[in-house]
Amino acid sequence: MKSQGEKSGVGKVSGTQRVTMQDIARVAGCSQSTVSFVLNGNTSANISEPTRQRVLQVARDLDYKPAQMSGQRRNRSSGEGTIALVIDNISTSPEGIVMFDGVRQIARQMDAIVLVAETDNDPMLEPRTVEMFIEMEVRAIIYTCIFTRVVEIPNALRETSIPVVMLNCYSRDGALPAVVPGEIAGGHRATNALLDAGHRRIGTITGEIFMEAAQDRLQGYRNALATADIPFAPELVVEGDWSPSAGYRGTRALMALDLPPTAIFCQNDRMAIGCYEALKEMGRRIPEDISVVGYDDTEVARHMSPPLTSLILPSRAMGRWAVEQAFDGPDGLAVTRNPIKLECALVERESVIPPAKP
Repeated sequence: MKSQGEKSGVGKVSGTQRVTMQDIARVAGCSQSTVSFVLNGNTSANISEPTRQRVLQVARDLDYKPAQMSGQRRNRSSGEGTIALVIDNISTSPEGIVMFDGVRQIARQMDAIVLVAETDNDPMLEPRTVEMFIEMEVRAIIYTCIFTRVVEIPNALRETSIPVVMLNCYSRDGALPAVVPGEIAGGHRATNALLDAGHRRIGTITGEIFMEAAQDRLQGYRNALATADIPFAPELVVEGDWSPSAGYRGTRALMALDLPPTAIFCQNDRMAIGCYEALKEMGRRIPEDISVVGYDDTEVARHMSPPLTSLILPSRAMGRWAVEQAFDGPDGLAVTRNPIKLECALVERESVIPPAKP
């Protein structure tokens, strides 16, 4: 009898071929984020035991060994043991640190070190930084943005033979492999969690709407309502700015409506903090009187009262994916017109229950 790997056409590692998390996800019939969570022992995502066991079995069948990649192409150059992470601003948001941690985890398995350069989007500094790493002949370059967006790729990155992967950003022409969060699907999943609980009037507080993450999460919200055959109500959408204060103000505005929502989707956990504060000031119990869903699944979500249902932003998984792809070398990079989108998994906690009966 053929193994799952043989059936899929993905063989065990031989020569320059190696098995990636993408291969495991394809054979196991799940997302690459799910594979990453399972193989890294991350139990925060709501992954069923059968799925977990299937991923582990497929990894065994395909002889998946991340550490073995450190043995490939060791003799490239003097920069062979270095991964360059070029980022616009690592300190603006905790997601930058989490992405770096994902890069660092894989780098450690590959006996590589990571050099981080912060460019602040400086039009003079960024090209000089990229050229410096190219001159060093580093093993790979991870070009990173703190906020998901379209970028203009520096010419040096287009022309170099060093593997380059775009992390949390992408170009319109799809010239380089790129990975971003699946934000539309995430917004849909967050809203659907409330719909599944029986809510039909759901408010949402967005981030700054010029940002791609806010646009996509809102689109996911609208898609979920449309799928449930619920008309979109513009008055249930309040624009915020990702801060707790915006969550507070947005919640006050939503609850002042003649027909207030029975649930609120806060498009990040920080705004959910302000949402909780406003609701408690108004004497509304969470979740008995109103349910709340957040996004990003930051550390604070599990310590709120009640603990907050939230979506995992797959920053660490994206960092790992970027390095895995880069270490395949320029001939092995999966360049597609559109960026790869990793799943934002739902973490269910105590902030969502069915709406109270009138």
